[in-house]
Amino acid sequence: MPTRRRSLDELDVRVLQLLAERPRSGLLEIARLLGVARGTVQARLDRMIADGVIIDFGPNLSPPALGHPVQAFTTLEVDQSVRERISVTLEAIPELLEAYIVTGPGDVWCRVAGRDHEHLQQVIDRMLAIPGVRRSTTVVTLSTVVPHRTGPLAAEALSAEGR
Repeated sequence: MPTRRRSLDELDVRVLQLLAERPRSGLLEIARLLGVARGTVQARLDRMIADGVIIDFGPNLSPPALGHPVQAFTTLEVDQSVRERISVTLEAIPELLEAYIVTGPGDVWCRVAGRDHEHLQQVIDRMLAIPGVRRSTTVVTLSTVVPHRTGPLAAEALSAEGR
């Protein structure tokens, strides 16, 4: 949990970029590439972890490589009084990649993956069977235009500090 938000500096952003580009590099290699001491890189990482900037170091897995090439975004309309129980039940669905409570149309937006369209329908049917879920709207993805990313956001945070 972040303690307080500190500004990122140029070295922080460079460390983050290298981690994104070369996730298997060790601290010594990152330090060498940046021209700083290993302890400096470790201190920067420790601070960004404590500040909540870095939230994990796990590998990013590919749903298609795991046998789930069909992805979709499903909007659920739910009874607000049982939203917390619905959230807990959604977590038990392995094909649910992420879910967000939103404002505007719909109440919960979900990204789901399936082996094929029939399996995707089964996943949606499981979500609709949750007590308190009233209806869903689903759009199937055709291709990825911009994959999940945060590097440009970190660079923007740095440039915003200079304004």
